[in-house]
Amino acid sequence: MSRVFWDTNLFVYLMEGEGLRTESVVALRRRMIERGDELLTSSLTLGELLVKPVETGNYELRNRYVQAMEDGVTMLSFDTQAALRFADIRGDRSIQSPDAIQLACAAAGGTDLFITNDDRLSRKNVPGIAFIQSLQRTFL
Repeated sequence: MSRVFWDTNLFVYLMEGEGLRTESVVALRRRMIERGDELLTSSLTLGELLVKPVETGNYELRNRYVQAMEDGVTMLSFDTQAALRFADIRGDRSIQSPDAIQLACAAAGGTDLFITNDDRLSRKNVPGIAFIQSLQRTFL
């Protein structure tokens, strides 16, 4: 069993998308369930996911996101440990604050694999995260 952190876009592909990225995320999630992996994300992810449905008045989608997070996702908070890691990560000015928050939460939570759609993050080394991988390069 691995602890696998999903960045925000993977949830968008899973819940709203279509095409190759959605197929990849669906296959990834199925494989994680088969393996007994734990799906992690941060409270920032949920906030980011809710912006568009709230702006457009799509409360059905908003509720689907909230329910999905409550049912099958371990939500990591931006707590003191994450804040300490955030400060270290932001020392690399090429990493934007939202990405640094995600990485900090994942690191503080002890993540085996961090999956993102941002390939440049896969080149980063963050203590507390064993592997950072782009969706395109993820094969579980």
